[in-house]
Amino acid sequence: MEVHQGGKLSAPKKDIIQSSLNTSAEKQAVSREKWKQVCDEIQRIRAQISLGGGIESISRQHKKNRLTAGERINLLIDKNTTFNEIGQFAAFGMYEEWGGAASAGVVCGIGVVQSRLCMIIANDATVKAGSFFPMTAKKVIRAQTIAYENYLPVIYLVDSAGIFLPLQEDVFPDQDDFGRIFYLNARISAKGIPQITAIMGMCVAGGAYLPVMTDKILMTEGSGLFLAGPALVKAAIGQVISAEDLGGAEMHSAISGTVDFKEKDDPSALERIRKLVSQMGDNEDSGIRRNKLLSPKYPIADIYDFFSYEPGIPYDTKEIIARLVDDSEFIEYKKDYGRTILCGYSRIGGYSVGIVANQKQHIMEKGKQPEFGGVIYTESADKAARFIMDCNQNKIPLLFIHDVNGFMVGRDAEHSGIIKAGAKLVNVVSNSVVPKISLITGGSFGAGNYAMCGKAY
Repeated sequence: MEVHQGGKLSAPKKDIIQSSLNTSAEKQAVSREKWKQVCDEIQRIRAQISLGGGIESISRQHKKNRLTAGERINLLIDKNTTFNEIGQFAAFGMYEEWGGAASAGVVCGIGVVQSRLCMIIANDATVKAGSFFPMTAKKVIRAQTIAYENYLPVIYLVDSAGIFLPLQEDVFPDQDDFGRIFYLNARISAKGIPQITAIMGMCVAGGAYLPVMTDKILMTEGSGLFLAGPALVKAAIGQVISAEDLGGAEMHSAISGTVDFKEKDDPSALERIRKLVSQMGDNEDSGIRRNKLLSPKYPIADIYDFFSYEPGIPYDTKEIIARLVDDSEFIEYKKDYGRTILCGYSRIGGYSVGIVANQKQHIMEKGKQPEFGGVIYTESADKAARFIMDCNQNKIPLLFIHDVNGFMVGRDAEHSGIIKAGAKLVNVVSNSVVPKISLITGGSFGAGNYAMCGKAY
């Protein structure tokens, strides 16, 4: 039998996106200036939101020898790491008749604690004493859900007066209202995900159940944990008792046994949390491997040049991908089929990722009907569904880039089975089990939002 000697294979050719950006210098300058104004305004609003209830409220919090939610988080997370805040604009422009509720009165996000990613949920006592508005509950539920789906330990920094009573009828009753928080406490615990609570102020009424449903409870001196405060106890049963004797840190640590760790102040409580996190065991490995991180070949700032400030102007979505993924490499899946959705394999930050992106460029081919960018046709829905299934089979996380008007309509679309193809895509997205992130770069409307893994999925 003839034996062939193996030789060295040459390095495989990379599928690098070749940028064709060619806007004029004049158009670039106009576009960049408009986008700069938008970005500056967003940063201005972010800075205002980060003040919570305002300078005076922050001063009152400090006079109680307590830190703000942001200050607590900064002490909790590892130095030189970034806190990825979730829902900073929650409740923006809402509840103005009550003085507003900056960031819904709670700061949520993912931070690194002792080299471990954790979900951190911190009541902002500078906003109506940390009271729960309807949007507060929804924001906490969103953070808990992300933690549940991604096996992130949850750290609650509690400093809340409970439900905002003037709106209590909108906070209590529905499936995704206040009670859902406790349901998720139980489900997260049942899944084996650690939860730690530090009571660093008030924790009253129904909110008092939250810390007790977590694995470990810390409480700082001067804080309170009770179902009803001294005034309500006196009104209800005529009993006169101080807040400390009713539900202070000393009582709960020495008499009721509810609290596991009594701490002097915020810094000592946060240091204790860091020690507790350092002792956590590891979760089962996700199997997602990280390669060497490579920067994109094109600067991200170029996006201002081709992404028009005016809505509705077509652009090549590959120009976005080229400035987002490692080495601008994009291995395109079914390149010549269903072209109004781009599908392909890339890496971001060294991690493998499958990309599903609406192509905003109109597709014009000789002998074929033109296809409008940002519209999902039968072929593109079928392609995306098959690609998502393949990523699930290979445990590849998914990134959806939205700029979608919806599904194609009309006789030809109906004859091609657009409803069936759309239903298949929504079904596949619903049953996808790999991590998913959605990036909305333009519009995301109607059933197109569902097909592209909108928030409901």
